[in-house]
Amino acid sequence: MGEFDFIEKIRSLCAAATLPSGVVGIGDDCAVVPYGEGGDTMVTTDMLVEGVHFLRSDATPEQVGHKAAAVNLSDIAAMGAIPIGAFLSVALPKDAQGEWAERFVEGFCRTLSRYGTPLLGGDTTSSLRDVCVNVAVVGRCESGRALLRSGAQVGDTIYVTGPLGDSGAGLKVILSPDGERTAEATRLVERHYTPTPRLSEGYALAHSGEAHAMMDISDGIASDLGHILGRSAVAAEVDIALVPTSEELCLEGGRRGWNIAELALAAGEDFELLVVGTERLPSVVDFPLYPIGRIVEGPAGTIKWLSQGVPTQLNLQGYRHF
Repeated sequence: MGEFDFIEKIRSLCAAATLPSGVVGIGDDCAVVPYGEGGDTMVTTDMLVEGVHFLRSDATPEQVGHKAAAVNLSDIAAMGAIPIGAFLSVALPKDAQGEWAERFVEGFCRTLSRYGTPLLGGDTTSSLRDVCVNVAVVGRCESGRALLRSGAQVGDTIYVTGPLGDSGAGLKVILSPDGERTAEATRLVERHYTPTPRLSEGYALAHSGEAHAMMDISDGIASDLGHILGRSAVAAEVDIALVPTSEELCLEGGRRGWNIAELALAAGEDFELLVVGTERLPSVVDFPLYPIGRIVEGPAGTIKWLSQGVPTQLNLQGYRHF
């Protein structure tokens, strides 16, 4: 059973519980809980595990703290909401208790503060070996404004908010040390450890009136776009020549012989926003949006890959934990 099969199994086992009116549960970046005329509450949670999401031998404690906060804030951004509070739970082995833990919390709280989000509570426990971090963030938005994954419509354009592949490239640098890092490699590693949650962009997109569906890019376009397509019962065409990539990725990837398109489409953890909406959408926001394809009729969840408009065969599935 793969990761997403397991999630579907959980969903099916819990399907007997009837959700209250207006509540959105498993299947989006956040759960949505209406609280009357005041709007909707967003709730998200995410876990970071040493050896899977970070290496203590390479990342600073502050970087781990930043990433733990940022990836959860990114889920709030993906719904078009604003964060109002966070909860932090950590399991620490003996060699991470003390200075490492203090510096981790400093990095975590510094990032929360940057986005106006107070730490409201959490839990601490010991671990026999590795650090494990679990974060929950609560947000809010106007009633009915949350952008779900289920709103994509045939004829919509598919956009991303920035270049893709940098985080996956940074991870390749971390896992394949080969002497002194170039400036480009160092920048890619920084983008892996210190992603930027697109909160202002997500809020603007949700209030644009031209966006129909959205999520953040955590597992790569090849996987994440499929979630939108499946929930919306549509298909897509994506032109890999239109997918934006950074100068650092192109330079370092060229030196190392990486498959840049594969990194951009399938590596994940870029935490840019993937948004589906009308052709007018870029004209009603004040930040760049990069069109990479369109929503079409077809089997739900399927992606047709193009290269400069010509169909091409790609065997990509995005990142999966198991």
